[in-house]
Amino acid sequence: MRKTVAIALAFVFSFTLAQAQEDPVKLSKQAARALTSYNMDPSGSAAKLEEARTKIDQALQAESARALVSAWQTKGEIYSTIVQRDMMMRQINPAHPLSGDNDALAAFEAFEKAYNMATKKFEKSDAAKGIAEIQSYLVNMGLMKYEAQAYDKAYRSFDALVRSHDILSAEKMKSYLDAPEQYQNQLYVSALCAQLAGMNNEAERYYMRLYEKGNAQSAVYEGLYQIKTAKGDDDAAERILKEGRQKYPNDAGLLFAEINLYLKKGELDGLIARLKQAIEQEPNNLSLYITLGSVYDNLYQREIQAKNGDKAAENFAEAKKYYEKAIEIDPRSGDAYYSLGALYYNKAAARTQDLNALPQDDYSAATIKKYQQIQKEIMALFDQALPYFQKSEALNPNDTNTLIALSEIYARKDDLEMANEFKKRLDTVRSGGKNAQPYFKM
Repeated sequence: MRKTVAIALAFVFSFTLAQAQEDPVKLSKQAARALTSYNMDPSGSAAKLEEARTKIDQALQAESARALVSAWQTKGEIYSTIVQRDMMMRQINPAHPLSGDNDALAAFEAFEKAYNMATKKFEKSDAAKGIAEIQSYLVNMGLMKYEAQAYDKAYRSFDALVRSHDILSAEKMKSYLDAPEQYQNQLYVSALCAQLAGMNNEAERYYMRLYEKGNAQSAVYEGLYQIKTAKGDDDAAERILKEGRQKYPNDAGLLFAEINLYLKKGELDGLIARLKQAIEQEPNNLSLYITLGSVYDNLYQREIQAKNGDKAAENFAEAKKYYEKAIEIDPRSGDAYYSLGALYYNKAAARTQDLNALPQDDYSAATIKKYQQIQKEIMALFDQALPYFQKSEALNPNDTNTLIALSEIYARKDDLEMANEFKKRLDTVRSGGKNAQPYFKM
């Protein structure tokens, strides 16, 4: 009796195993039939579409189903139907939820798989037709992901769109991207999304496709420069930037990229012409005036070190002019006030070096007179710097550089009460706290 039961159980097990081995192929066919039922009566058999999705997903977990062109074609048709239904519902109710994260992408990838696996003409044709139907939904899903700042997902949808165009072009079928300008724009958008997602290799691949055509727009040069820089390929980055600047000399994006490059490399002389060009293009851009003032400030300090008095004075005057212009544009620019204060402060520091260079053991009347003269100039420069630092503090009471400058100036003026006040405020900031109110008022 026990043997009979054991034999029966073994038979049942073998039958079940054999059935399970056939299930993926059967499930794929059942999914196709469920989809047909839904298409015949969408409102009356809505559950059939979900049944179709469940069965095709189960089927494609098995190698036997994954080897079938028909299984991938069925998946593409099911997911294409789902996304079409969802988008139609969203036209009625924009808040209608989507069934999946990106069913358009799932549909395309299934059709693409079927297309690449196909050995028969009708199989390729069916897959290509499915791809043609899903193109517009790849656009919609890509835009939705972009607006949600899910740039990696936007890129995947747009990348699929480009791949779909390549397939349809090979089949001589109509594509959403047939217009050259539309195709060019899509390549750029795909590159941009990849760049925003930190997918530098993918971004570079798309930017290069545009660049190699020889008619790339300025944004392509800017994007490619940024990608090459991010990847540490500085020589290629500078070559791309130089080429872009020659081709688009008035493009603001490329101009600012070059300005930042010169700032990074410390090439101050080359910055002036570029910053002046940028000011011509954006005359109300506060940061340009402050940056140009800073360039002249640094050039002033360089000439002071080289003992070129006339050239130093010329650069000092230019720095002062651009800082003051920044204040004209924005009278509440703390950075501009601080920069002007620092300009005079640094000039005082340079004169302090001259003071220290005097002979320490020479007590002649001439040396003492020179010492007193330089000391007087230094204090006058500190007096000129002070109002600017006071306004900077009034606008930002927690700026450490401003607080340091105020504390040191008051110490040099022997105003220990004020020096200690700003040292106390500085300690508050350095310890992680905040000064609730500024000491000075605008």
